[in-house]
Amino acid sequence: MTTDDSTERPEETPRASEAAETAEAVAHESAQAAREPEPTPADVDAARRLAEARKSIAAEIGRVIVGQQRVVELLLISLFARGHSVFIGVPGLAKTLLVSTLARVTSLSFQRIQFTPDLMPSDITGTDVLEEDRATGRRTFRFVPGPLFANLLLADEVNRTPPKTQAALLQAMQEGEVTAGGRTHELPQPFLVFATQNPIEHEGTYPLPEAQLDRFMLSVEVTYPTAQEEAEIVRSTTSQATAGLRQVLSVEDIRSGQELVRRVPVSDRLVELAVRIVRATRPQDALAGPFVKEWVEWGAGPRATQHLVLGAKARALIDGRLAVSEADLRALAPSVLRHRVVMNFRAEADGITPDTAVTRALEAVRA
Repeated sequence: MTTDDSTERPEETPRASEAAETAEAVAHESAQAAREPEPTPADVDAARRLAEARKSIAAEIGRVIVGQQRVVELLLISLFARGHSVFIGVPGLAKTLLVSTLARVTSLSFQRIQFTPDLMPSDITGTDVLEEDRATGRRTFRFVPGPLFANLLLADEVNRTPPKTQAALLQAMQEGEVTAGGRTHELPQPFLVFATQNPIEHEGTYPLPEAQLDRFMLSVEVTYPTAQEEAEIVRSTTSQATAGLRQVLSVEDIRSGQELVRRVPVSDRLVELAVRIVRATRPQDALAGPFVKEWVEWGAGPRATQHLVLGAKARALIDGRLAVSEADLRALAPSVLRHRVVMNFRAEADGITPDTAVTRALEAVRA
């Protein structure tokens, strides 16, 4: 499978400008990051190893998933930025297989929950069970962890469960812990939720509230493969051949990479640019253009700015760079913002999407 390149999307811009960046420009951005410590030689070496590991992970995933390079990149950005992501696409595009394959090649513990209308919070968080000691006759409660207790949780069709269960997932995503029986239990770290949604079927669904959508760092659109890749998918899945996968990174390697992302320097100029990009999606803000003011009801909040900068840091790092560029911010903006922009009734009636609003906001903001 692969993302169809016939329709250009704002997040799929070529990287020619990035390839043309000189070492001098990168050093300049690093020097401007006054609030960030300068990268140490150990950090430089760790960034190089992480970039090599990224290539190895992508290669291993490519043995199972045909194409979808852009989706794989966003998946890895989310992993190392320690952010949750929601993958939106029609059935059959291997969203579930992609996430489970990532777990296999990174040695992360993995659980999958198929969300249904009858799913209860205790079904995902776990519950207390009453046990009796046969020797003493004493009865005690023991907590049995639910499927949330994993490094990587695949929340399949997350919008098919009622708000009560969605709220239980929200606490886990935001706090990294679960409360059951009056006690709080820490979740294993790293803990990431990769959710999926089907955009074409709305019967029996409970749309996620904006507060929960805002907890997802990225909204990733998974589109149809090209004809050539679809033929390759058919050939590879209808034969007896099976792909053996090797583990590329350990849990400790991933934790180290996540900590390194936080140390990647970003200049004040780029932080201000990220702020202006997000503020340009708010119709009441002076930075918003006429299009946003006319069609957008609510723009993205401050958490979007945080996620935009963190995602840009992760994107730079898995490319082997220890400084964020403007291209990183602009490339990630659609995935960070599309699920946080609420269109007004007129826009929905006319079929104007959040992606269009984000594109216009990006065009209105110059460095």
